[in-house]
Amino acid sequence: MSSAGAGSALRVHAIRVRPGQELLGTLQAFVEEKRLRAPFIVTCVGSLTKATLRLANATATKTNEVVHLSGHFEIVSLVGTLNPDAHVHISLSDFEGKTVGGHVLGDLEVFTTAEVVIGEAVDLEFTREMDEETGFPELVVQPRPQTNQSA
Repeated sequence: MSSAGAGSALRVHAIRVRPGQELLGTLQAFVEEKRLRAPFIVTCVGSLTKATLRLANATATKTNEVVHLSGHFEIVSLVGTLNPDAHVHISLSDFEGKTVGGHVLGDLEVFTTAEVVIGEAVDLEFTREMDEETGFPELVVQPRPQTNQSA
């Protein structure tokens, strides 16, 4: 288990992503603009017209099936960490209520809206390092370095 070993205070941000915007890129731009160091998705509701996902069972040498979805989809779940190498999963339902989910590769085009609440663990810092066991860059959680701020 890899963790910082302690809890953290929480700061909360909320944004609305508008029709036609790409959701993941917009979230990453927001994180960069606000200089968030340990950001994660708390919740999201909205809809999409496109999505590109990697399905389960991927390994470093076998990236598995990638699906390109097009149509109208409700976002029923969006979870993950938003550090520079974001790790985000999504579940979408179609017009019949059938769901599909997977690892977000991008191309999440907003249909009507995406209302996203982003949390930040203000005492922590998220980075990613290659993990020899999994073959993927995996989350590393560390205490945030303290800066010397003068009044």
